[in-house]
Amino acid sequence: EGDYQRGQTAAPMKLLKEVGAALCRLPDSFKPHRTLARLLEQKREMIDTGEGIDWATAEALAFGTLLTEGYRVRLSGQDVARGTFSQRHAVLHDQSRSNWAEGTLVPLQNVADGQAPFTVIDSILSEEAVLGFEYGYAAAEPNTLVIWEAQFGDFVNGAQVVIDQFIAAGEVKWGRANGLTLMLPHGYEGQGPDH
Repeated sequence: EGDYQRGQTAAPMKLLKEVGAALCRLPDSFKPHRTLARLLEQKREMIDTGEGIDWATAEALAFGTLLTEGYRVRLSGQDVARGTFSQRHAVLHDQSRSNWAEGTLVPLQNVADGQAPFTVIDSILSEEAVLGFEYGYAAAEPNTLVIWEAQFGDFVNGAQVVIDQFIAAGEVKWGRANGLTLMLPHGYEGQGPDH
């Protein structure tokens, strides 16, 4: 236990259901991909019944509740909008749009009135540069949940210097804590030596 601060992290069921409903709400004019429409229907059922909540839905509920409490959430990395395994769907695309730069929807930006901002950035595949930037961002914004996600967990090797010299050693070296969160997804085998 030591000197660590502990807090209440549970969210009321009423709030979870409200956030869950917002995650599945689409404007009437928005036409999702048919596979995504099916996934959103499954998510609605998970939220309604409270059963079978998968990792991606739990993650979105956690982000959504933080946003309603006034905490900013920033997520970056290659393919974070859809998720490495196409599980997240943080950015939805209208299938009837006429311009590729229009017709996107980010449900976590529309959870509640007065919520904190949610930012999702599909970054370039330059792990060292992006992780270094996010480390600096997290240092400057300690009340923001800043997450960098490697496209695959093994890709973090390209950012090892930032991890060794800043994330792992920064507090001892400079007396500065940093709340940057790393997500290192794994799960599919046989996709080549980097996976």
